[in-house]
Amino acid sequence: MRKIIFTFIAGLAIIIVWSCGHKGNTKDLKEAENRIIQQEDGTLSMKLDEAATYSDLVDPSCNTAEWNVVISKPGGYKVWLTSATKDTIDLNYSNSVRISLSDDHLEVTPECDKIVKNADNVTSSYFIADSYMGSFYIPEPGEYNMQVISEKVIAKNNRTQNTSLADDIMLLSVHMTPMTN
Repeated sequence: MRKIIFTFIAGLAIIIVWSCGHKGNTKDLKEAENRIIQQEDGTLSMKLDEAATYSDLVDPSCNTAEWNVVISKPGGYKVWLTSATKDTIDLNYSNSVRISLSDDHLEVTPECDKIVKNADNVTSSYFIADSYMGSFYIPEPGEYNMQVISEKVIAKNNRTQNTSLADDIMLLSVHMTPMTN
């Protein structure tokens, strides 16, 4: 009788452990869909449209975009901010842009470091401007949280309602590229 009870309890424990583990795996797969995965060449591209955003129309200086990024290749990375602009001389950011990756922070007022004419992803009245923001060193592979704080972070649902906020410049994305020796 003890043997039957022990077998029953052991079987029940296995079912409970498998059931809990199975639910956790489903959750992990669902969360993985919302992650930015590093490309084979080491680059990461975080588009504003893919971010979790917070926009305050009264005080936009604290507008925030966040991404979960999965980095498989540790090392140094250059950080670039991509904007759509009508003025290729001055990007007209009112405040500096703050970019955080885990405990590392960059704070820079974006400048026009690279200009792309006739870009496919913007209308003909805009240019693409890439601004070098600095670099991060990532010591080990893993999942990290990246955050951008800028008045130019405008939540997707607010962009069409308040086009005056984005008339001259729009923040589009953040890119990280591996540093080469």
